[in-house]
Amino acid sequence: MLVGVCDFPSDYPFPPAAYGGIERWLWAVAVGARAAGADVHLLGPGWISELDQDWTRKPIRLEDVAAGSLAERELRSSAYDLLIVGHEYPSQPDWVRTWDRMDCDVATFQHSPTFRHSEDAFDGKRSRLYCYSPEMIERYEDHQPIAELAVHLGINEHEPQATAGDDLVWLGRIDSDKAPHLAVRAAQILGRRIRIVGPIFDESYVRAHERLFGAEHVDLTGELGGPAKIAALQAGSVFVYTYARTYVEAGAAVFGETLRAGTPVAALTWRGGTCADAATCDQTGAVAVADPAEGDEAAARRLAEAIIQAEELDHSTVQAIGQQRFDPARHFAAMTTRRC
Repeated sequence: MLVGVCDFPSDYPFPPAAYGGIERWLWAVAVGARAAGADVHLLGPGWISELDQDWTRKPIRLEDVAAGSLAERELRSSAYDLLIVGHEYPSQPDWVRTWDRMDCDVATFQHSPTFRHSEDAFDGKRSRLYCYSPEMIERYEDHQPIAELAVHLGINEHEPQATAGDDLVWLGRIDSDKAPHLAVRAAQILGRRIRIVGPIFDESYVRAHERLFGAEHVDLTGELGGPAKIAALQAGSVFVYTYARTYVEAGAAVFGETLRAGTPVAALTWRGGTCADAATCDQTGAVAVADPAEGDEAAARRLAEAIIQAEELDHSTVQAIGQQRFDPARHFAAMTTRRC
């Protein structure tokens, strides 16, 4: 099988060094495809040049290819079986025009809860859309979505054997959508230290909660990637997951990253059917469901209870389950399956 993994215009390289969403997913599928025995081409100029020694890299984007051009003839002659692409592209006419001439399947994962696809973007067979959670499946039901847990990887993110850490850890972009102040308050309630890992996307949000983020029990680490990121996850006794009441998590990279590292998850959600429900089980985490009408203090206390529950879980068991459920080769195999 020959697989093309397509980049797209992005502020991050492919694969990104630390933060990044769809970019990390595309790299995980490329790694999984190779592990499953497929030949892989990295399509587009965004893939980092350091990959040239080990990968076939072609700086071609389908949406930029002119009809009848040498580039189009090269793509067609390559005889790809499957293209893996960001979720927008099956709804982009210029991209679809080139893809139609290539006579291959396309698969993508929905990483945005709001993007509107064209009516004929997916047929569940030749063109397939995958979604993480029941609430994402419901949002995109008109496009015949297939349930699947996304896998995300960065370069050199290999998980050593799990160990039980000491403090709490939270990872993600720091803004109001991700609501890490709730994790900080839950840690404070428990008298625990918490490490906040990730880039600050919204300075005004941090200022609005400066008493919490500036408290002695909080370590604002900044953005980490590679072995340092994995080490930060494994140093946690529990990974704390939060998001805002109205936010919908679509791709949820942190669950796979955390569970593969062997760190149990304590998640705060505001409704059922979320990514936290899809990603975890009673052996890998505890999910607290708060009433959106409740204040932050009540929600933080519910989260604190979930942290206590998650802390009882065995890190080796968490890692074994996480590495099976979020295995890149297994994930790629799911991307190749047509519906009957």
